[in-house]
Parts: sequence; C-alpha cells; structure tokens
Amino acid sequence: MIRFIVVILFVVLFLVLSIPIMIVEWIIGKFNMDVKSKSSLAIVNWAFRVVRVLSGTKVIIKGLENVPNDTAVLYVGNHRSFYDIILTYPKVPRPTGYIAKREMLKVPLLSVWMKYLHCLFLDRENVKEGLKTILEAVEKAKSGISICIFPEGTRNKTADTFLPFHEGSFKIAEKAGVPIVPMTIVNSAAIFEDHLPKIKKATVIIEYGTPIDVKQLSREERKIIGNTVKSVIEETYFRNKAEYFPEEAKGRE
Repeated sequence: MIRFIVVILFVVLFLVLSIPIMIVEWIIGKFNMDVKSKSSLAIVNWAFRVVRVLSGTKVIIKGLENVPNDTAVLYVGNHRSFYDIILTYPKVPRPTGYIAKREMLKVPLLSVWMKYLHCLFLDRENVKEGLKTILEAVEKAKSGISICIFPEGTRNKTADTFLPFHEGSFKIAEKAGVPIVPMTIVNSAAIFEDHLPKIKKATVIIEYGTPIDVKQLSREERKIIGNTVKSVIEETYFRNKAEYFPEEAKGRE
C-alpha cells in the first residue's frame, strides 16, 4: 500500500502545484500553440516518468524505430491498465492526443492537462457525439498531431484476451491519410489492476509494429482493418509473453 499512497500523493501534489504552470501554458497558447503543445507534453511526460519510477515499473521498449518522425500517426493498442497511458505517452516523438472516455472530463485539473495535450473525450453512449469526436481526431491528425486510441473501447479485465476492435476507430487513419502503428502492451495490469489497490513492481513490454499505410490497402482490406491490426497485436503479445514471462505462458497452454 505504501507505493499506492506515494503515487496518489505525488499525482495530487503535481495537479495542485501545477496550477500556475497551467496558467502560463494557457498564455503561451494564445501566442504560439505549437510551443504550448510541446511544453505541455514535456511537463506531463516528466510527471508520468516520476509515477513510473515511484511505482517500481521497468519498461522494455521494442520497435520504436518503426514510429515515423516525419508524420502524425494513429497508434492503436490493447488496453488492460490505467498505466497504459502513463507508460506509452513519454515515448511519443510528437504531440499526441489520446482518446479517452468522456467521464474523464469530470476529473478536476487532470482534464485541463489532457485538453492541453490534445486529448479527446469520447461519449460511448451517444453515436452522434462519438462521430464528432472521431472527426475531431481526423482534423488533429491532418494538422500533424498523432492520435492514440484503444479500439477495444474499454479496459479489458481478462488477462491474455482481447475484446473486439471497433472498426470505426480506424476511420481516423483512413480519412486523415496517416499510417497506423500497432502498439502492443504486455503485463501492464500487473502493476495495479491485478491486485487492487496495491501497486507492485512489474516489468512491462511495449512493442511498436510496422506502420500500416491504409492507402495501400484494397477496399475489402480496409473493411476488416480492425481485425487485421488485432491479429498483429495478438501475435506480438503472445510472442513477448512467451519470451519474457515463459512460466505464465506455459501455464496458459
């Protein structure tokens, strides 16, 4: 429980003490939005790195060379933990907006930083509003801001399984003309979700796959792009599971 208390204390202190910084960032944004995007990203990434250290989490990154530096991308990942965002955000090479559930807007101060980082808030109960969010994401991607989405739609609570990937999520890449980068996350739930409310030391593997250029796909292939990316992430997940956690993988067989 000590780690949990320390992490929560740090997050609360960061959010409260960063209020003056939020104001400065808001002022910067009035004159230069690009500078604000980069500085806000650096500030929040620092906080995320501190949370990772306080949590005792080791992260092994693979395939980072697959992420293009000269264009926005659509990151698509599997989702098992709150830590998925904390661990992946510090690795993005350019301002990136994560698509989060609309309920996050209710979290004081945190929602402000999320907006500064171009995050979008998806109303999963309202199809019309959900479409608006997707269109906003398309415009951001066109302007050079990467987007990250977890197309399972919610955190998957069952280990070593994958919920269906919603095909609509992939329209962002198709309409914005940006590549899809599969992002496979292995063992993130071992930090927190597998033993709530304790935070325990864990090793997490994050692997970025080869970018998929939607423009190069046929119409039929575009219709099933969700299943295609899901298959890539599944294969990568179980390959890493067998390599880094052989005992768990063997128990699964």
